Amino acid sequence: MNKRREVANELVELMDKVSDEQIEKFEEVLEGANRIFTSGMGRSGFMMRGFAMRLMHMGYKTYVVGETTTPAILEGDLLVLGSGSGKTSGLVAMAKKAKEMGAKIALISSNDKDGIAELADVVITVGAQTKDKSDSGSSIQPMGTLFEQGLLLVCDSVILDIMEDLDTDGAEMYKNHANLE
Repeated sequence: MNKRREVANELVELMDKVSDEQIEKFEEVLEGANRIFTSGMGRSGFMMRGFAMRLMHMGYKTYVVGETTTPAILEGDLLVLGSGSGKTSGLVAMAKKAKEMGAKIALISSNDKDGIAELADVVITVGAQTKDKSDSGSSIQPMGTLFEQGLLLVCDSVILDIMEDLDTDGAEMYKNHANLE
């Protein structure tokens, strides 16, 4: 079997294990938030930036933590974190601060037991290996690649659900696409 097919098969197996109930709860929290803040480290951070962009295209007030124009998080806001381990120290500190300010926390992670999961209002479990082979799952891909791909697919599928809920389409979203390119 070629590597492209093996990667695709890994992704199908991974997505089949993601809980519909967890996705639905996440979407409820997301749709009820005043503003949405996203963060992650490394490649997971890139996926979360992409998610923030799509939410912005849909008209949500979204911010990427760490950008110079990101405001303070407040009560009624939502912090969405993508973290394979769920224990990255900077993200744990961020979650603690957001909780202290009265914001809700959503975590997309392979770890639903401790770390950020203990602080989160909702967790979506993406059961793929992360940087450490001892983590859940196994993959032909290096390090946390399968988790990061799963993170992107979960976020993109959530966008599709919200598009359906709001009865919108790509053409409508395109109105919010950057035009100073």
